[in-house]
Amino acid sequence: MPPAARRPASPARIRRGSPQLRLRVGFIVIAMVLSAFGARLVQLQGLDSHSYAEMAAAEGSVEIVLPATRGDILDRNGEPLAESIDGLMLVADPQLTRDRAPELARFLADEMGLDYFDTLDRLRAQDSRFQYLARRVPAALATSVVDRAEEAGFQGLDTRRDPVREYPSDDIGANLVGFLGTPDPLQGVRPLAGLERTFNRRLAGKDGTATYQVGKGYRIPLADSTIVDPVEGRDLTTTLDLDLQWFTQRVLRETVDGAGGESGVAVVLDSRTGEVLALADYPTYDASKPLESPEEDLGSRAMNDVYEPGSVQKALTVAALLDAGLVTPRQQILVPPRLSRQDRTINDWFTHGELRLTLAGVLAKSSNIGTVLAADRMKPRQLWRYLRAFGLGQKTDVGVAGEAPGILPDGSSMTPQTKDRIAFGQSLSVNALQMAGAVNTVANGGVHVSPSLIEGSARTRQGQQVGTDHVTVNRVVSEKAARQTARMMELVVDPDVGVAPAAAVPGYRVAGKTGTAQRVGKDCGCYDGTFTVSFAGFAPADDPRLTVYVLVQDPANGGGGGSVAGPAFSRIMGYALRHYAVPPTGTTAPDLPATWGSP
Repeated sequence: MPPAARRPASPARIRRGSPQLRLRVGFIVIAMVLSAFGARLVQLQGLDSHSYAEMAAAEGSVEIVLPATRGDILDRNGEPLAESIDGLMLVADPQLTRDRAPELARFLADEMGLDYFDTLDRLRAQDSRFQYLARRVPAALATSVVDRAEEAGFQGLDTRRDPVREYPSDDIGANLVGFLGTPDPLQGVRPLAGLERTFNRRLAGKDGTATYQVGKGYRIPLADSTIVDPVEGRDLTTTLDLDLQWFTQRVLRETVDGAGGESGVAVVLDSRTGEVLALADYPTYDASKPLESPEEDLGSRAMNDVYEPGSVQKALTVAALLDAGLVTPRQQILVPPRLSRQDRTINDWFTHGELRLTLAGVLAKSSNIGTVLAADRMKPRQLWRYLRAFGLGQKTDVGVAGEAPGILPDGSSMTPQTKDRIAFGQSLSVNALQMAGAVNTVANGGVHVSPSLIEGSARTRQGQQVGTDHVTVNRVVSEKAARQTARMMELVVDPDVGVAPAAAVPGYRVAGKTGTAQRVGKDCGCYDGTFTVSFAGFAPADDPRLTVYVLVQDPANGGGGGSVAGPAFSRIMGYALRHYAVPPTGTTAPDLPATWGSP
């Protein structure tokens, strides 16, 4: 007999653990969760909308800053001179801090240096659930303070993202880079000096905001909210070379301190482009701690201070005379022991009898008298036009606020006496970068290229476009005149002829010029017995790549441009040539006599 037919299993008899059972249970759970969400949504949109509106009306909205990240200030190789790192802002909920506000305000004053009374007012603020206490706080410090406050039983402190400005190189380039002011709880930070201030619009970007409604201290779900995203700041790339800047500053410091000087400046330029590779000031300061230094050290003396350049100016006078066809390098000049001119007697820096010097010898010996006699061939207005073309009496406009243009008396009002003194570097004033650019004109084959400090193009706070994209180029003297001047300047470092053999760089042909000038006192408006000593030059002399200018104010050791600034020039130039792998030309300077006739 065939077996009985088996009945199909009913749903009620589905075995425990079977796939069908698991699926049904899963569907039931999902349906329950969705139902709960739907019920809550109905409650939020309908049943509780009135109560949330009442809470929002009672407590209002909160607006918080979404900080923009400030752009970095970089050297030519992308190394940071100033950068933004992770930081936090410290904020408070006054409804939670009000009861213990005096104790908490004292705690924050002790831990973070916050103003006690201002902090107390913020911790007690009425009808507020959000108050800024501090901006741009290093993340480690802010987190530590909040943790310690909680351990002490304080409530209501919190943190938000807020990038902090850092100067990783401390004093390197600080006089140019500048610094930011103390962060304000509401306004953030204001740039107070240097490139930070000049290019603030580019660097700062624009903070965003987030606005939302709160009730009972919490953000109200589905309430109106507005977010304006921040616009990040843009980087600013300079022409500076961090390594060369570091070395130049260290040599300058050793030089000024070693000579017992008041201050000093050193400039390194790319001879062909006019780009500022290093610009050092001493004394300087740590950009992270600007308030620890005297106010007079916070700016750039190389840009803001003016002085009489002294005998470095003679190289410009000689180049102008050569270009005008009024002299030759072998021009014979009979130099007397002293020269009586109009209102005064002109002397040389050294005592001598009658000298028979060529024009090259006049430059090599740095004779004031010989320079004046040679310059008699040129009219005042003609000399003024040349010096103006060299860049004197006008700003370099590299983008440093407060730059002084110097003073170059107008040719139409230049008296014979003034012209005499200007010819050898007195009765006019310059800033250091301006003078470096003028000497660089000789190095650059007679073409003046305006110095530049910013790569590409950037707009200053006054709206001026500056940078390597905006340099001006103009021929001042012929290539022949520049070449002749450079050859004459080589005699300055010649140990047998010149006054600055210590400025020589072993293995390289060097062209240079010393400078020693009387200084005008701030109190009397007259020469006060102190001096500015300097040395400017370029190398290789027959194929210039780098121009260096070093000056020291008021050396106490009585040294001059050759003995004080010359050795510093040699060290900086030697390092820079090696740093940029500039090979010696391997040529020998052609013979050029410094004297003529019988002694």
